Amino acid sequence: MLRMGVDLGGTKIELVALNAEGKELFRKRLPTPREYEATLDIIVSLVDEAETTLGMVGSVGVGIPGVISPFSGLVKNANSTWINGKPLDIDLGQRLSREVRVANDANCFAVSEAVDGAGAGKGVVFGVIIGTGCGGGIAINGRVHSGGNGICGEWGHNPLPWMSKEEFNSTSCFCGNHDCIETFISGTGFVRDYNQDGGDAAKGSEIMAMVDVDDPRAVAAFERYLDRLARALAHVINTLDPDVVVLGGGMSNIDAIYPRLPELLSQYVLGGECRTPIVQNLYGCSSGVRGAAWLW
Repeated sequence: MLRMGVDLGGTKIELVALNAEGKELFRKRLPTPREYEATLDIIVSLVDEAETTLGMVGSVGVGIPGVISPFSGLVKNANSTWINGKPLDIDLGQRLSREVRVANDANCFAVSEAVDGAGAGKGVVFGVIIGTGCGGGIAINGRVHSGGNGICGEWGHNPLPWMSKEEFNSTSCFCGNHDCIETFISGTGFVRDYNQDGGDAAKGSEIMAMVDVDDPRAVAAFERYLDRLARALAHVINTLDPDVVVLGGGMSNIDAIYPRLPELLSQYVLGGECRTPIVQNLYGCSSGVRGAAWLW
Protein backbone atom coordinates (compact mmCIF):
# COMPACT_ATOMS: atom_id res chain seq x y z
CA MET A 1 0.00 0.00 0.00
CA LEU A 2 1.26 3.47 -0.91
CA ARG A 3 0.97 6.11 1.80
CA MET A 4 1.66 9.76 0.95
CA GLY A 5 2.29 12.42 3.54
CA VAL A 6 2.31 16.16 2.90
CA ASP A 7 3.92 18.74 5.18
CA LEU A 8 2.31 22.14 4.57
CA GLY A 9 4.81 24.59 6.06
CA GLY A 10 5.20 28.33 6.04
CA THR A 11 8.05 28.22 3.52
CA LYS A 12 7.75 24.86 1.75
CA ILE A 13 5.30 22.09 0.91
CA GLU A 14 6.86 18.64 0.94
CA LEU A 15 5.47 15.25 -0.08
CA VAL A 16 6.90 11.86 0.81
CA ALA A 17 5.55 8.49 -0.32
CA LEU A 18 6.12 5.40 1.84
CA ASN A 19 5.44 1.74 1.28
CA ALA A 20 3.75 -0.45 3.89
CA GLU A 21 7.06 -0.99 5.73
CA GLY A 22 7.83 2.75 5.90
CA LYS A 23 10.46 2.72 3.16
CA GLU A 24 10.65 6.01 1.31
CA LEU A 25 9.80 5.71 -2.39
CA PHE A 26 9.41 9.33 -3.47
CA ARG A 27 10.09 12.79 -2.09
CA LYS A 28 9.74 16.31 -3.44
CA ARG A 29 9.31 19.80 -2.01
CA LEU A 30 8.15 23.10 -3.52
CA PRO A 31 7.91 26.65 -2.15
CA THR A 32 4.69 27.50 -0.33
CA PRO A 33 2.69 30.04 -2.39
CA ARG A 34 0.98 31.66 0.64
CA GLU A 35 -2.41 31.71 -1.07
CA TYR A 36 -5.15 29.12 -0.55
CA GLU A 37 -6.07 28.01 -4.05
CA ALA A 38 -2.42 27.98 -5.10
CA THR A 39 -1.61 25.85 -2.04
CA LEU A 40 -4.23 23.30 -3.12
CA ASP A 41 -2.74 23.34 -6.63
CA ILE A 42 0.75 22.55 -5.31
CA ILE A 43 -0.45 19.64 -3.15
CA VAL A 44 -2.47 18.13 -5.99
CA SER A 45 0.49 18.47 -8.38
CA LEU A 46 2.80 16.70 -5.91
CA VAL A 47 0.34 13.84 -5.42
CA ASP A 48 -0.13 13.49 -9.16
CA GLU A 49 3.63 13.45 -9.78
CA ALA A 50 4.27 10.87 -7.07
CA GLU A 51 1.56 8.54 -8.31
CA THR A 52 2.63 8.93 -11.94
CA THR A 53 6.27 8.28 -11.06
CA LEU A 54 5.51 5.22 -8.92
CA GLY A 55 2.63 3.86 -10.98
CA MET A 56 0.48 3.50 -7.87
CA VAL A 57 -2.43 5.27 -6.23
CA GLY A 58 -2.20 5.87 -2.50
CA SER A 59 -3.67 7.46 0.58
CA VAL A 60 -2.98 11.11 1.45
CA GLY A 61 -2.36 12.64 4.87
CA VAL A 62 -1.51 16.31 5.42
CA GLY A 63 0.21 17.95 8.36
CA ILE A 64 -0.65 21.63 8.85
CA PRO A 65 0.52 24.33 11.30
CA GLY A 66 -2.98 24.46 12.78
CA VAL A 67 -5.93 22.12 13.27
CA ILE A 68 -9.25 21.17 11.70
CA SER A 69 -11.95 22.27 14.14
CA PRO A 70 -14.00 19.24 15.26
CA PHE A 71 -17.01 21.57 15.42
CA SER A 72 -16.92 23.64 12.21
CA GLY A 73 -14.75 21.41 10.02
CA LEU A 74 -12.62 24.43 9.12
CA VAL A 75 -8.92 25.09 9.69
CA LYS A 76 -8.16 27.23 12.73
CA ASN A 77 -5.08 28.48 14.59
CA ALA A 78 -2.74 28.14 11.59
CA ASN A 79 0.19 30.52 11.32
CA SER A 80 -0.12 29.86 7.58
CA THR A 81 -3.06 32.21 7.92
CA TRP A 82 -4.36 31.85 4.36
CA ILE A 83 -5.68 28.34 5.15
CA ASN A 84 -7.64 29.46 8.23
CA GLY A 85 -11.40 29.22 7.85
CA LYS A 86 -11.09 26.78 4.95
CA PRO A 87 -12.33 23.15 4.70
CA LEU A 88 -8.88 21.96 3.63
CA ASP A 89 -9.54 18.22 3.93
CA ILE A 90 -12.82 18.48 1.99
CA ASP A 91 -11.39 20.69 -0.76
CA LEU A 92 -8.36 18.46 -1.25
CA GLY A 93 -10.54 15.36 -1.12
CA GLN A 94 -12.73 16.68 -3.91
CA ARG A 95 -9.73 17.52 -6.08
CA LEU A 96 -8.05 14.17 -5.47
CA SER A 97 -11.25 12.08 -5.54
CA ARG A 98 -10.50 10.40 -2.22
CA GLU A 99 -10.65 11.06 1.51
CA VAL A 100 -7.77 13.18 2.79
CA ARG A 101 -6.79 13.17 6.45
CA VAL A 102 -5.44 16.41 7.94
CA ALA A 103 -3.76 16.78 11.34
CA ASN A 104 -1.62 19.29 13.18
CA ASP A 105 1.97 19.13 11.94
CA ALA A 106 3.37 18.90 15.46
CA ASN A 107 1.07 15.94 16.17
CA CYS A 108 2.35 14.29 13.00
CA PHE A 109 5.90 15.00 14.14
CA ALA A 110 5.25 13.56 17.61
CA VAL A 111 3.73 10.33 16.38
CA SER A 112 6.50 9.81 13.82
CA GLU A 113 9.21 10.22 16.46
CA ALA A 114 7.26 8.11 18.97
CA VAL A 115 6.80 5.18 16.61
CA ASP A 116 10.31 4.73 15.21
CA GLY A 117 12.21 7.94 15.88
CA ALA A 118 14.05 9.55 18.79
CA GLY A 119 11.18 8.82 21.19
CA ALA A 120 10.67 5.18 20.20
CA GLY A 121 9.77 2.99 23.15
CA LYS A 122 8.67 5.91 25.35
CA GLY A 123 5.12 6.03 26.66
CA VAL A 124 4.54 9.80 26.56
CA VAL A 125 6.37 11.85 23.93
CA PHE A 126 6.12 15.63 23.69
CA GLY A 127 7.17 16.76 20.22
CA VAL A 128 8.19 20.37 19.63
CA ILE A 129 8.58 22.11 16.29
CA ILE A 130 10.59 25.32 16.51
CA GLY A 131 10.97 26.72 13.02
CA THR A 132 9.13 29.55 11.28
CA GLY A 133 6.54 29.14 14.00
CA CYS A 134 6.27 26.96 17.08
CA GLY A 135 4.07 23.95 17.72
CA GLY A 136 3.73 21.04 20.09
CA GLY A 137 2.22 17.58 19.85
CA ILE A 138 1.66 14.70 22.26
CA ALA A 139 1.91 11.02 21.41
CA ILE A 140 0.82 8.46 23.99
CA ASN A 141 1.90 4.89 23.32
CA GLY A 142 2.63 5.82 19.72
CA ARG A 143 -0.73 7.45 19.05
CA VAL A 144 -1.58 11.14 18.72
CA HIS A 145 -3.57 12.66 21.56
CA SER A 146 -5.41 15.56 19.94
CA GLY A 147 -7.92 16.47 22.67
CA GLY A 148 -11.59 17.33 22.58
CA ASN A 149 -11.00 20.72 20.97
CA GLY A 150 -8.30 19.43 18.62
CA ILE A 151 -5.65 21.68 20.19
CA CYS A 152 -3.76 19.40 22.58
CA GLY A 153 -0.08 20.34 22.64
CA GLU A 154 -0.58 23.91 21.41
CA TRP A 155 1.40 25.33 24.30
CA GLY A 156 3.10 27.76 21.92
CA HIS A 157 0.09 30.04 22.29
CA ASN A 158 0.29 30.25 26.05
CA PRO A 159 2.09 33.31 27.41
CA LEU A 160 5.82 32.99 27.95
CA PRO A 161 6.23 31.94 31.60
CA TRP A 162 7.96 34.09 34.23
CA MET A 163 8.20 37.15 32.00
CA SER A 164 10.53 40.02 32.84
CA LYS A 165 9.34 43.62 32.66
CA GLU A 166 11.08 43.96 29.31
CA GLU A 167 9.34 40.89 27.91
CA PHE A 168 5.83 41.74 29.12
CA ASN A 169 3.54 43.04 26.36
CA SER A 170 6.51 43.19 23.97
CA THR A 171 5.33 40.94 21.13
CA SER A 172 2.19 40.40 19.07
CA CYS A 173 1.18 37.01 17.72
CA PHE A 174 -0.81 36.12 14.62
CA CYS A 175 -3.35 34.42 16.93
CA GLY A 176 -4.37 37.85 18.25
CA ASN A 177 -2.70 37.66 21.66
CA HIS A 178 0.49 39.15 23.04
CA ASP A 179 3.65 37.49 24.38
CA CYS A 180 2.90 33.99 23.11
CA ILE A 181 5.69 31.45 23.57
CA GLU A 182 5.86 31.16 19.77
CA THR A 183 6.91 34.78 19.39
CA PHE A 184 9.95 34.17 21.58
CA ILE A 185 11.22 30.64 20.83
CA SER A 186 10.49 30.18 17.13
CA GLY A 187 13.32 30.82 14.71
CA THR A 188 11.44 33.95 13.68
CA GLY A 189 11.33 35.07 17.30
CA PHE A 190 15.05 34.43 17.77
CA VAL A 191 15.89 36.63 14.79
CA ARG A 192 13.40 39.33 15.87
CA ASP A 193 14.91 39.51 19.35
CA TYR A 194 18.46 39.75 18.01
CA ASN A 195 17.57 42.48 15.53
CA GLN A 196 15.64 44.47 18.12
CA ASP A 197 18.83 44.51 20.18
CA GLY A 198 20.68 46.20 17.34
CA GLY A 199 21.66 43.20 15.25
CA ASP A 200 21.07 42.62 11.56
CA ALA A 201 20.34 39.01 10.65
CA ALA A 202 17.88 37.28 8.37
CA LYS A 203 18.28 33.75 9.75
CA GLY A 204 19.10 32.08 13.03
CA SER A 205 22.09 30.36 11.44
CA GLU A 206 23.66 33.79 10.86
CA ILE A 207 23.34 34.59 14.55
CA MET A 208 24.79 31.23 15.58
CA ALA A 209 27.79 31.79 13.28
CA MET A 210 28.48 34.94 15.28
CA VAL A 211 27.97 33.05 18.55
CA ASP A 212 30.75 30.71 17.41
CA VAL A 213 33.17 33.66 17.28
CA ASP A 214 31.95 35.05 20.62
CA ASP A 215 30.19 38.10 19.24
CA PRO A 216 28.71 39.69 22.41
CA ARG A 217 25.36 40.68 20.92
CA ALA A 218 24.83 37.25 19.37
CA VAL A 219 25.89 35.43 22.55
CA ALA A 220 23.46 37.53 24.60
CA ALA A 221 20.61 36.78 22.17
CA PHE A 222 21.31 33.05 22.35
CA GLU A 223 21.43 33.13 26.16
CA ARG A 224 18.03 34.85 26.20
CA TYR A 225 16.72 32.26 23.76
CA LEU A 226 17.91 29.30 25.85
CA ASP A 227 16.38 30.73 29.01
CA ARG A 228 13.06 31.35 27.29
CA LEU A 229 13.03 27.85 25.81
CA ALA A 230 13.72 26.39 29.27
CA ARG A 231 10.90 28.40 30.83
CA ALA A 232 8.49 27.32 28.10
CA LEU A 233 9.36 23.62 28.40
CA ALA A 234 9.30 23.72 32.20
CA HIS A 235 5.58 24.49 32.00
CA VAL A 236 5.06 21.37 29.90
CA ILE A 237 7.10 19.22 32.28
CA ASN A 238 5.27 20.60 35.31
CA THR A 239 1.93 19.76 33.66
CA LEU A 240 2.51 16.61 31.62
CA ASP A 241 5.89 15.27 32.82
CA PRO A 242 6.57 13.49 29.49
CA ASP A 243 9.08 10.64 29.22
CA VAL A 244 11.00 12.55 26.54
CA VAL A 245 10.88 15.87 24.70
CA VAL A 246 11.86 15.67 21.02
CA LEU A 247 12.82 18.89 19.27
CA GLY A 248 12.23 19.48 15.57
CA GLY A 249 12.25 22.40 13.14
CA GLY A 250 15.16 24.57 12.10
CA MET A 251 16.15 25.65 15.61
CA SER A 252 16.50 22.01 16.67
CA ASN A 253 19.61 21.81 14.48
CA ILE A 254 21.53 24.06 16.86
CA ASP A 255 23.74 21.57 18.68
CA ALA A 256 24.55 24.03 21.47
CA ILE A 257 20.98 23.76 22.79
CA TYR A 258 21.25 20.18 24.07
CA PRO A 259 24.09 20.38 26.62
CA ARG A 260 22.78 23.66 28.07
CA LEU A 261 19.05 23.11 28.36
CA PRO A 262 18.95 20.42 31.12
CA GLU A 263 20.64 22.62 33.73
CA LEU A 264 18.37 25.54 32.87
CA LEU A 265 15.25 23.38 33.15
CA SER A 266 16.15 22.45 36.72
CA GLN A 267 15.88 26.12 37.68
CA TYR A 268 12.20 26.23 36.65
CA VAL A 269 10.76 22.72 37.06
CA LEU A 270 8.99 22.17 40.38
CA GLY A 271 11.31 20.63 42.95
CA GLY A 272 14.49 21.97 41.43
CA GLU A 273 15.40 18.81 39.56
CA CYS A 274 14.69 17.63 36.04
CA ARG A 275 16.14 14.71 34.13
CA THR A 276 13.65 14.71 31.25
CA PRO A 277 15.65 13.85 28.10
CA ILE A 278 15.64 16.70 25.57
CA VAL A 279 16.67 15.13 22.27
CA GLN A 280 16.97 16.03 18.63
CA ASN A 281 14.61 14.30 16.24
CA LEU A 282 15.77 11.28 14.28
CA TYR A 283 14.19 12.07 10.93
CA GLY A 284 15.08 15.75 10.70
CA CYS A 285 12.70 17.90 8.69
CA SER A 286 11.15 14.70 7.34
CA SER A 287 9.59 13.59 10.61
CA GLY A 288 6.41 15.64 10.24
CA VAL A 289 5.82 14.55 6.68
CA ARG A 290 6.40 10.90 7.62
CA GLY A 291 3.89 11.26 10.43
CA ALA A 292 1.37 12.69 7.97
CA ALA A 293 1.79 9.58 5.83
CA TRP A 294 1.13 7.39 8.88
CA LEU A 295 -2.22 9.12 9.51
CA TRP A 296 -3.47 6.18 7.47
